[in-house]
Amino acid sequence: MVMAVLRRLGQTLFVLVGISVLVFLVFFATPGADPTARIAGRNASSETMARVRVEYGFDRPLPVQYARMMEKLFVTRDLTSYVNRGQKVVPEILEAAPVTVSLVSGAAVIWVVLSVAMGVIAAALRGSWVDRGLMMLGLVGISIPVFWLGQVVNLVTQSRYHESWLFSWVPGLGYVPLTEDPLGWFRALALPWLTLAVLFVGIYSRVLRADLVAVQSEDFMRTARAKGLSPARVLLVHGLRTSMITFVSLFGLDFAQLVGGGALLTEVVFGLQGVGRLTYQALSNLDLPLIMATVMYSAVFVVIANAVVDMLYLLLDPRVRDGR
Repeated sequence: MVMAVLRRLGQTLFVLVGISVLVFLVFFATPGADPTARIAGRNASSETMARVRVEYGFDRPLPVQYARMMEKLFVTRDLTSYVNRGQKVVPEILEAAPVTVSLVSGAAVIWVVLSVAMGVIAAALRGSWVDRGLMMLGLVGISIPVFWLGQVVNLVTQSRYHESWLFSWVPGLGYVPLTEDPLGWFRALALPWLTLAVLFVGIYSRVLRADLVAVQSEDFMRTARAKGLSPARVLLVHGLRTSMITFVSLFGLDFAQLVGGGALLTEVVFGLQGVGRLTYQALSNLDLPLIMATVMYSAVFVVIANAVVDMLYLLLDPRVRDGR
């Protein structure tokens, strides 16, 4: 098992290096495009262009340019956005990352707990009105666009019924740092958590229910029932563990892409200055250093999440652990 973990860590490092090379080539080695002008921004002076060319090594070979860019991004962290008045890019991302991580982590807890509960109950009572009702509820959640749901939540809680006893506790739009005010942090993110989680509760509950139903006919499930174990124990101890493999795969990918900027719509609707909103602003301004930094940030999260999922496979599936 230790060798499998070390091998997966080595593959992760190799993939990260490959992604960094690919991102660099796409942004800075495209034929016919001058990366100096891209970084300096529109209407940049000749002095700014010359400073950018020397600072980033664009007058030197590509390997040197790549090494200089990675050094600025990961070592010295002084990658500069000339479009945004010389603002350092890495501190901007580090400032926005806690907002997105807080949003996605809270929503993930909600959707995992609710989807596991709904999926298990629906599978245990399959064919009943409870099963059909839960799956219909999940389908409704999948069908509701997150930006529309967020606007409706804001309309109800921020304006129309804000003074009522039910929603008087809801603060204004925006983010409150956890370290400054834990209660304010929770109140500011409670509704964004629920809004973002609705879609994933529907998807994950339906996937888990389908896997639990499919696993009922497996030999190990029949053996467990033949031993006289209770239906609840057979389902929760034996069936749920095997069915969680697909669940964990989806969770790793979804969590990583949301933390990497996929929660953009939720951030915009609720006035959260997270990574998704930062990436959108960078694209709108054609801010190349910030775009590259956010792309690398997202790629790192996705690759690391995949590595974590693979390691969880070792715990969930003995066949993977034994190399079969």
